[in-house]
Amino acid sequence: MSDAVKALFGTLGGPLLVLVGLYFMNLSLRIMGIDAEPVFALVIALTPLWLPFVLFYLFYDNWMDFVRLQFAVENGRTTLRIKLPQEVFKSPEAMETVFNQIHNLNGPDNLWQAYIDGKVPLMFSFELVSIGGDVRFYANVPTKKIKNLLEAQLYAQYPGIEIVEETLDYTAEIDKIGEDFGCMSFHLVKKEDQEFPIKTYIDFGLDKMPKEEEKVEPMAPMLEALGAASPNERLWIQFLVKPHGKKNFNNGHLSASPTWEKKVFAKIDQLLGREGGSKLGPAELEQQPRLTTGERDTITAMERNAGKYAYDTAVRWMYIAREGHFNGDTIGLINRSFSNYDILNRNGIGIRWRTDFDYNWFSDFSGKRKLKMKNDELKQYKLRKYSNGGRSVDKTKIMTSEELATVWHIPGRSVVTPGLARIPSSRSEAPANLPINAT
Repeated sequence: MSDAVKALFGTLGGPLLVLVGLYFMNLSLRIMGIDAEPVFALVIALTPLWLPFVLFYLFYDNWMDFVRLQFAVENGRTTLRIKLPQEVFKSPEAMETVFNQIHNLNGPDNLWQAYIDGKVPLMFSFELVSIGGDVRFYANVPTKKIKNLLEAQLYAQYPGIEIVEETLDYTAEIDKIGEDFGCMSFHLVKKEDQEFPIKTYIDFGLDKMPKEEEKVEPMAPMLEALGAASPNERLWIQFLVKPHGKKNFNNGHLSASPTWEKKVFAKIDQLLGREGGSKLGPAELEQQPRLTTGERDTITAMERNAGKYAYDTAVRWMYIAREGHFNGDTIGLINRSFSNYDILNRNGIGIRWRTDFDYNWFSDFSGKRKLKMKNDELKQYKLRKYSNGGRSVDKTKIMTSEELATVWHIPGRSVVTPGLARIPSSRSEAPANLPINAT
């Protein structure tokens, strides 16, 4: 509710500032002995011409933030804990199907819904958590529409799993960063242009369904690092995703922008040496640059990725430890585990911001700025919000359902991390008609 109050005050702040400015301008003119009445009379006479534009400029951003926040609050949020079954015989393609099914743009049907109700796509958060080495899978999603849909799709693809709605979110354990707990928070996004895909489960060969003992599990390094945490450490990783769609005036955006596929095919044309996407004749084909095997594989992956459902994506992870138990090696293990999704000369997931300064003694000698950043990150993690603070370097980038299913899916038995608990095998009673030896 505090965010809603802030948004409301932000909406009213602009007009109040204008009124205060006009008052002081009038006061200054009087002090200088200038008759301000003719000027103000002209300004008032022209009010119907300029006032709508001024009010729109002052109100638009804050108003849209306010109504969209109200829409998010009305939808509610639910934290689901996903407990893993003993056996998973499916590839990450099963999780890709789940991401496809929950891709709900939730777009407005009319201008009233866009500008008054604030109807927009909402954020989903898929999380990997280690509480003292106890590794858990979570999903935090809007309660209306998405919660039941996600549960149904997970049960459909992974019949042996168990989904539990958490009445108390696991983040409630940490109230603030300061005397008892220290932390570092990291923002990660795609390192290169979003048109280039990361290494996905198809590149790992998991689409060919190898035997369990032959699988190369993409998430294994990360799960192993999470399982190695000490009892005094907390590792929280969240993949924040929002369904990607085109933007225009009808769905609440003043500046129109198409979906990302056009940029993908423009990038492919650039790699192929084509101009404007034109088809090449025999003469042009002779002059076309020859592609290496790696370049052909990249273009194939780009074309395949462009046909998948897309999400605006950012990754945040937090290392939290009790004072006196901070371990930099744990941070290195998690950061390094993200390199498993890298393909050199294509793309990967990398750190773009952290709650630290290059020169702490110069930028934050007292440490107050850093402490504030850490508590802000804790708050945003709990709210499942993402703000890059105006830094273009860590803006959200597109990841498709294929890419997301690679970094977050239900792993099979090839992952034997001790801290990764699984549901005990169920035992059924013997059939009633089982023959009994009379001797």
